[in-house]
Amino acid sequence: MESTIYNYQGFWSSSRAIQGVMACQQQLQAQDSDIILVTTPKSGTVWLKSLLFAIVNRKCNPIFEQDHPLLVQNPHDLVLFLKFDLYVDGQVPDFSLFTSPRLMATHVPFASLPKSIQNSRTKIVYLCRNPRDTFIPMWPFANNLRLDNHKDTNSIEEMFDHFCKGVKSIENPDKVLFLMYEELKKQPKIQLKHLAEFLECPFSIEEENCGVVDEILRRCSFGNLRNLEVNTNGKLSAGVANKNFFRRGEMNDKLNHIIEQKFQGYVLKFSYT
Repeated sequence: MESTIYNYQGFWSSSRAIQGVMACQQQLQAQDSDIILVTTPKSGTVWLKSLLFAIVNRKCNPIFEQDHPLLVQNPHDLVLFLKFDLYVDGQVPDFSLFTSPRLMATHVPFASLPKSIQNSRTKIVYLCRNPRDTFIPMWPFANNLRLDNHKDTNSIEEMFDHFCKGVKSIENPDKVLFLMYEELKKQPKIQLKHLAEFLECPFSIEEENCGVVDEILRRCSFGNLRNLEVNTNGKLSAGVANKNFFRRGEMNDKLNHIIEQKFQGYVLKFSYT
């Protein structure tokens, strides 16, 4: 894995990933039925990928199935990243293999999404998490993905300073559903139903009475996903161990004052989990 990152259109990434972003920007022809999950790393991406997959595919893959895809595949294999999976290393994705609606994910900001996404009726689910709980697990996670000779030797204080210098903004038109990770964790059932309504596939009264909503939340829970065989011993096609995506982040009260300073004047208010 590369040890150098570059600033491209206001966000930092490796040259390999940036090449994937550029290819995606140039080539992707978005469809009105597409659903794009936009997150920052370590903000709950795996959880949202599993929830989105379960919601959208519950007709063809009923959540009570004993061989449900979420039981045998990592969520990253079910909802692919645009820059890491579909357009990496000059690949040309075969979208004929995708079912509709197409589910895809990215870590790039709204302004850097392909124009076909911005100008279509494609739905965007944007997941935000408080900076502390995002950064603390992201630092060791990123290091775990690096080769030993490319490990980051900067202190956590130095890296958090770099993290805070990034300028974060979000366009929030009607096509974007803005979710807070903390609210999703606090009121999962309410937020899940809200998400399904936004995706235009709301839960029926019959589904609610049959426990479909509760079972989706149970199967997609962090604890359940983490303990599955595929996520304990399996690997992604790129060779990354699935267990790396289920590390628990620590809390670090030392960062509270810095976060309050960096986001002073903004309407976003974060709670801590």
